[in-house]
Amino acid sequence: MALTFELDPAVSRDLRDQVLTLWADVSNAGGSVGFVPPVGADDIRPELVRHLIAMAEGRTRLLVGRDGTGEVVATAFLTLNTHRLMRHWLWLYTVMVHPRHQGKGYGRELLAAAADAAHGIDGIEAVRLTCRGGLGLERFYASCGYKEVGRIPDAIRVAPGDDRDDIVMLLPLG
Repeated sequence: MALTFELDPAVSRDLRDQVLTLWADVSNAGGSVGFVPPVGADDIRPELVRHLIAMAEGRTRLLVGRDGTGEVVATAFLTLNTHRLMRHWLWLYTVMVHPRHQGKGYGRELLAAAADAAHGIDGIEAVRLTCRGGLGLERFYASCGYKEVGRIPDAIRVAPGDDRDDIVMLLPLG
């Protein structure tokens, strides 16, 4: 079953809680979304609040993917550049699909919906994201049309002795 995507949903307590739960579940399954396990909603809440503030200020937009029951099972945050020389592309952050739904094509659907959303924003010509090396994420993003445009070796310290590359990917929206 395909997901239903919504850009800029109304932020309710239920939506906030579903995003927190998704973020914790993805993080605890080893997902590369800014945290390392074990984490709970209280650990993630301050970061979500920062995203919500950026949304209220018009700098960030939320894309959610819901399953057939209406549950949020995928998200991505599209963040506009504030630098006047870089306003022609945006960042894609916190790209998540719930672990129980991985392998169903939902990640590809999410990235396609994010590209469609970015294409609909006036002046946006490309989407840029970073991913953590060591997990094969760059191959997945490449299979979705992104190209690797930079790599900083050992820039992400997951744990002592476990450093990963920070990989920059770009999707031109031509």
